[in-house]
Amino acid sequence: MTVDLLLGLQWGDEGKGKIVDVLTSNYDIIARFQGGPNAGHTLEFDGIKHVLRTIPSGIFHKNSINIIGNGVVIDPVVFQKEIEGLEKFNLDIKSKLIISRKAHLILPTHRLLDAASEASKGKAKIGSTLKGIGPTYMDKTGRNGLRVGDIELEDFKERYRALADKHEAMIAFYDVAIQYNLAELEKEFFEAIEELKKLDFIDSEEYMYQAQKAGKSILCEGAQGSLLDVDFGTYPFVTSSNTTAAGACTGLGIAPNKIKEVYGIFKAYVTRVGSGPFPTELFDEVGATMAKVGNEFGSVTGRQRRCGWLDLVALKYAVQVNGVTQLMMMKGDVLSGFETLKVCTEYNYKGQNISHFPYNIEPENVTPVYKEFKGWKADLTGLTTYEQLPIELKEYIEFIEAEVGVPIKIVSVGPDRKQTITK
Repeated sequence: MTVDLLLGLQWGDEGKGKIVDVLTSNYDIIARFQGGPNAGHTLEFDGIKHVLRTIPSGIFHKNSINIIGNGVVIDPVVFQKEIEGLEKFNLDIKSKLIISRKAHLILPTHRLLDAASEASKGKAKIGSTLKGIGPTYMDKTGRNGLRVGDIELEDFKERYRALADKHEAMIAFYDVAIQYNLAELEKEFFEAIEELKKLDFIDSEEYMYQAQKAGKSILCEGAQGSLLDVDFGTYPFVTSSNTTAAGACTGLGIAPNKIKEVYGIFKAYVTRVGSGPFPTELFDEVGATMAKVGNEFGSVTGRQRRCGWLDLVALKYAVQVNGVTQLMMMKGDVLSGFETLKVCTEYNYKGQNISHFPYNIEPENVTPVYKEFKGWKADLTGLTTYEQLPIELKEYIEFIEAEVGVPIKIVSVGPDRKQTITK
C-alpha cells in the first residue's frame, strides 16, 4: 500500500499535470483533493495537448481509477464540457471516474457573486478567475453549500432555489452592473446535473480506506501551488482551499501517517498569474523572453503569467511546509540561451538579510538578494539522460539541491511526456 502526494511549490502552473501523467502508470488510483475548474492541468503526448480542469490527470491511463475528492468544488456545466471534450478519445469514463458525495457544487449564482464581488473592489481586486470558486468555498465554511450527495435527494431543487435566492439578494447588495440571464444559466446547470448523475458517487473516505487496506497504490494530485494556500500563501492573493500537503488529508479523508512520498513540482524560474506580491518578478526583456519561450499563458484562463527568477526563499518555505521528499524541476529548457541566470537566496527584509519567508513580502518590505550563475546555450529538448545536460545546468540543479536539502529526481526539458529526464 502506497499513498503519495504530488504538489505545486510555487504560485501554480508548475507543470503538475505532465508529471502526474508521467507517474500515473505506477498507481492504481489518482485522486484530486482540492480546488475547482479554475485550475487547469495540461498534458501533452502523441502530438496532442489536453487541458483538464476537474478530472484527475490519470484519466488517460486505462488501468487507473480517478477520484474527485470531497475537497474539490465542481461546476457541473464546466465538468460536462470537459467530459464531452474527452469523448473522441474513447475513454471508459463511466468506470474510470468516481466522485465524492461530499464535494461541493458551484452554482451559476456563485459565478455571478464572484463577478459582483470582484467588480466592487475596483483597484483592490485580488485577480479572481471568476469561476465561482471563492463564493463556493465561502458557502462550504458558512455551512450553506450544496454537495454532490444532495443531487440524490428528492428536495434538491428546493434546496437549490433557497440558496440561489440568497445569492441574488447578495448580488443586489454589491450594487454593481453585471448583466446575466439566470433562467438561461439555470437551464444549462440542471441539464449538466442530469449528466453528472450518470457517474458513480461514493463515500470517498471509506473508498480510500478500503483501497489502502486492499494494498492499492494511490497518488493524490493537488491543484494550484503552495504559495496560493489560503493559510500559508501570500494572503489575500491566494485561492480558497488548502493547496499544501495537509489539504490531501482533509480533501480525501486520508490519515497523515499513511502518506509516504511527497513530490514537489517547481519551475526552473517562477511565474505568477493575477495580482499579489512577487519579489523576483522581471519587468525587462529577460522576463518577456521567459514568457514567450515558456508559453506562459494560463491553460484555462489564457491569462499571461508574470515571470521572474527562481526564488529559493519561497521554495525552501514550500518544501518545509509540505514535507517534500523529492523535487521535480520543470521547464529547464526555457532558460537555455540566457548569458547569466540569477537565483534569489535571501530577502533584504526591512534592511536586514533573512533566509526565511516572512509574513509580508510586499515590495516596500522585501528586496531579493541574488546569486548569479553562468547560462548555457544548448537546446535541451532532445536530451534523454542527466549526463547529457550542460555542466552549467547541472551546477544550477546541484546548487538548488544543496540549498533546499531535497534531491531533484526529475528534470523536464519539454512539454511532451517523453521529454522527461530521470536523475
